[in-house]
Amino acid sequence: MLFSKDRIGGILLLAFCITYGILSQNITLLPIQAKAAFTARTMPEVLMVLGIGLSLLVLIFPGSHDRPQLAGFNWGKAVLFLVLMSAYGLTIRPFGFLISTSLFLILGFAMLGERSVTKLLLVSVPLVVCFWLLMTQGLDVFIEPLPWFLKG
Repeated sequence: MLFSKDRIGGILLLAFCITYGILSQNITLLPIQAKAAFTARTMPEVLMVLGIGLSLLVLIFPGSHDRPQLAGFNWGKAVLFLVLMSAYGLTIRPFGFLISTSLFLILGFAMLGERSVTKLLLVSVPLVVCFWLLMTQGLDVFIEPLPWFLKG
């Protein structure tokens, strides 16, 4: 079997979709949802089936025969982004959504090359505030906005 870019991508997508499907079964349902047509598990199951089907199509049908090239990528920046995402996950509870997400976006944009502090602030902060308002006011999902020591 030739390991081309397409086949490696198909294998990774297949593994991800199978894992996603297995983990989606851990979503707890209320007793009244047991026989409902649409539950919290419905969309993850549909996405799992579509992803498995597409990944199998990629694996079965021949694609390009290009071998993967690992040279030329900026692996240091990729590792820094993984560290930044991990730090974001660890700081969202103690710092609150607004502060930690704004810092995450500002640092991420800066890592991608944006140097204007004005642009960084004018893009990141309003985006985070609008998203927080949409989630809390529009969808009624509670997200802790600020750290405990800044609450009134």
